[in-house]
Amino acid sequence: MTTLPTLDLLVVVVYLAGVVGLGCYFTRRSATAREYTSAGGALPGWAVGLSVFGTFLSSNTFLGVPGKAYATNFNAFVFGLSLPPAAYLAARYFVPFYRDGGAISAYTHLESRFGPWARTFAVSCYLLTQLARVATILFGVALALSPLMGWRIEAIIIGAGGLVTLYTLLGGIRAVVWTDVMQSIVLTGGALIVAAILLFDVPGGPSQSFAIAREAGKFGLGSFGAGIGQSTVWVVWIYGLFVNLTNFGIDQNYVQRYHAARSMSAARRSVWLGALLYLPVSLLFFGIGAGLFSYYRAQPALLHDLRADVRANAGGSVTAGAATDPTDAQLGDKVFPHFIARRLPPGLTGIILAALLAAAMSSLDSSLNSSATVFLSDVYQRHAAAPDERAALRILRGATIVGGAVGTAAALAMIGIASILDTWWLLAGALSGPMLGLFMLGILSRAGSRAAAISVTVGTAVVVWMTVSPGDHWPPALRSPFHSNLTIAVGAAVIVIVGVAAARIARGSSKGD
Repeated sequence: MTTLPTLDLLVVVVYLAGVVGLGCYFTRRSATAREYTSAGGALPGWAVGLSVFGTFLSSNTFLGVPGKAYATNFNAFVFGLSLPPAAYLAARYFVPFYRDGGAISAYTHLESRFGPWARTFAVSCYLLTQLARVATILFGVALALSPLMGWRIEAIIIGAGGLVTLYTLLGGIRAVVWTDVMQSIVLTGGALIVAAILLFDVPGGPSQSFAIAREAGKFGLGSFGAGIGQSTVWVVWIYGLFVNLTNFGIDQNYVQRYHAARSMSAARRSVWLGALLYLPVSLLFFGIGAGLFSYYRAQPALLHDLRADVRANAGGSVTAGAATDPTDAQLGDKVFPHFIARRLPPGLTGIILAALLAAAMSSLDSSLNSSATVFLSDVYQRHAAAPDERAALRILRGATIVGGAVGTAAALAMIGIASILDTWWLLAGALSGPMLGLFMLGILSRAGSRAAAISVTVGTAVVVWMTVSPGDHWPPALRSPFHSNLTIAVGAAVIVIVGVAAARIARGSSKGD
């Protein structure tokens, strides 16, 4: 079991102390519910934009994206290519919609549009999505830290979950945004360092690294065919468009940032800054995945060590043998942590480790703060008497603690999943599809509450079928022909189509009477 060198441990401790210290610094400036949830609408657009960028990134990106590129190719990068149109719609329509509406919650308007059930449904989907997000991020960061620090995955999940909960609890949205700024810089800097090492530490240099990756097809985007059962370019792009419309349009993480920006123009700039920063940085992480493939393929002894470590950690034999060698898919999420643990010099490992923690924390704090805000505004204030200022702050902080504890428990339950990125995409699509469909139905149609309820029931049933039917326990004739990435798009489309049809039938019946 590896033990983290003292110098690396010192770098990590200093970084974590800085993050917690920042949370403590903003405690006094988060003494009211409005300050805790929206920073009084006083934050500069560039800081909010870096926070939006940091929310996009997570340990799912830091580990999952290089893992996907190592195991397959750049197909998942197409997700990022859907960001510009989604950002345009957000800056043009979503930002003014929420800022002019005034409500801090993204889901208040659904009650006025369709009734209380619609708001409750959307809030339930959102909180479950954030639970899945916190769980996959915590598990991902623990997966990377375990071989580096020599600690059990369970202990790291609990420790990281507690630390993020602490500074989010102390500083509210101000701590979230400003720590995201710091963490975004650390994350990007760490990725650039790794990319440079991979390029120049391969025998033969950058040209050899590119040649090996190109020959293996790592730079390909995948098939441009029209198939709906494979992860084609179009399937990933459609998935990305719908997910990013969900992010910008109905995700409380982003809606709170629209309110936290000091002006309408600052909020719009923050959307574009976050989106346009994500594209090159995500490409950098795909490049790291391809670089890792070349690095290990150019040095067979290192590849042997990687495979042996993966077999050993899985409880298998560490002796060589082609028949038992893990596949590239099985190595995907393991290769980057192995590289950090075995190939980086002391000191530099601590910097990369801090970058990995930055990736996790910049998303975890957003999820906890936004979930607490939703609980206060859409659950407590909706169903109980309006609390005074002191009580509201207690509720926000209590909800932050509960969210951190439940997310940590869910992360512990995820130990053993095959792919972090695939698991997150599956859960995000299944939970976001019905929520996005209801939001789109309210914008694009005149459907009433009854038609919306029918459409959500049908759409949710379709989403459940698409999510669970690919398993072997379903007869082949009853399995979904769609790739799992299309779940969000199909679910949302079904809700809109069924809702519009139900509304027209209802209007026709009333005219007939």
